[in-house]
Amino acid sequence: MKKGVLLNANIVSVIAKMGHTDHITLADAGLPIPQGPERIDLAITQGLPNFMSVLSVVTQEIQVEKAILAGEITTMNPQMEKVILAHLHELEQVQGNCIEIVYCSHESLKQMTHNSKAVIRTGECSPFANVILCSGVTF
Repeated sequence: MKKGVLLNANIVSVIAKMGHTDHITLADAGLPIPQGPERIDLAITQGLPNFMSVLSVVTQEIQVEKAILAGEITTMNPQMEKVILAHLHELEQVQGNCIEIVYCSHESLKQMTHNSKAVIRTGECSPFANVILCSGVTF
């Protein structure tokens, strides 16, 4: 059995295949998922698993150099934005790097998902709880 925090075989596989600047999307339950990227659907019911639980585990496996959020989160879900940014700040300390935070329109974020290696759907049912994580290098 795999030893470590992240046990989902599909997510582990996607992360293992990622190179510098590749990205994955962590999504709330409502984000449309395009045909191209692998769809990893973790949603069981509303709120399970929640967005932050998934983000917390996934970021233990991936070196993050940039995170992209929809600008609408600032006004429509400021509590979630605050928690995401706090988590990314803590991750900077663990990784020893600065994580660039980029905001774009929700429509632009949806278009960027077409180039993600995977879209991981959570059971999160709060607005604009989505982030694109761009892979960095560990050296």
